[in-house]
Amino acid sequence: MMSAKKVLIVTGDAVEALEVYYPYFRCLEEGFEADIAAPSQKKLNTVVHDFEDWETYTEKRGYMIEANKSFADVDPKQYDALIIPGGRAPEYIRMDDHLPNILVHFFEVDKPIAIMCHGSLVLTPIAEKVKGRKLTAYQACKPEVESMGAEYVNEMNYVDKNLISGHAWPDLPAIMREFVKQVNGAAVKS
Repeated sequence: MMSAKKVLIVTGDAVEALEVYYPYFRCLEEGFEADIAAPSQKKLNTVVHDFEDWETYTEKRGYMIEANKSFADVDPKQYDALIIPGGRAPEYIRMDDHLPNILVHFFEVDKPIAIMCHGSLVLTPIAEKVKGRKLTAYQACKPEVESMGAEYVNEMNYVDKNLISGHAWPDLPAIMREFVKQVNGAAVKS
């Protein structure tokens, strides 16, 4: 019997609720094991970003979700794929000393990586791994994407080999459809 695929979700407080819950539940529905890792193992506060009559999104408090691992305790070789949700969490989790090594592993061995909205900010400390790649993100992240040497693609979702990116939470169905397809076709590469 084959063991279940393992997916790692990296995030922290102020993660966008839909961008963590939807992928997490979709992974469980698919039969994947899914771990949520954050700077520390704890219950995380989520936020709800909505598009109302403002010139930018609005933010409200969301549900709580458990991070069952800290970044320091993650061995990325144990995972088949990576999910990076958006929200405000990417602004500060990218500063965690343990996160860059986790991220680099998935790029170096070409495992599926789904990244949503502001999740692209997490990649700034590993810009050399993103240079020359194409991805989309929330439009306010375009300067960071380009400063890493990546090409910002002005589409709602975009696939560049193993890098599956989306503009915002409304794009989750397309992102997760491609992500699940890639994970089901991928074996752990260490």
